[in-house]
Amino acid sequence: MGGFHHLHRRKRVHSKLEAYPHENEWVRFLDRFLIVVAVIGPLIALPQILQIFIFKNAMGVSSLSWGLYALFNIPWFVYGLVHKYKPIIIAYSLSFIANATVLVGSLIY
Repeated sequence: MGGFHHLHRRKRVHSKLEAYPHENEWVRFLDRFLIVVAVIGPLIALPQILQIFIFKNAMGVSSLSWGLYALFNIPWFVYGLVHKYKPIIIAYSLSFIANATVLVGSLIY
């Protein structure tokens, strides 16, 4: 369900914010875990980045796909900023950097 969870939560609690850190231990764990995932997730592009820039070979890399990945990171990043939700801000800013790096490398090589 991704970012739509926040829309439903906002409807449910109206303008009241949930406590942070959350009283529930499981929710606190999930909050911390998502920060880790937000940092590690974009590292998935690292092998592609290394392949392009170390071997100077972008054969088989779709510039269109990686460009669209980067482009579609922007609305999610803005959404995270608007809702002040750190995991989304971190994940999509780092994903944008990784995807844009692959895009640039694919265009250069």
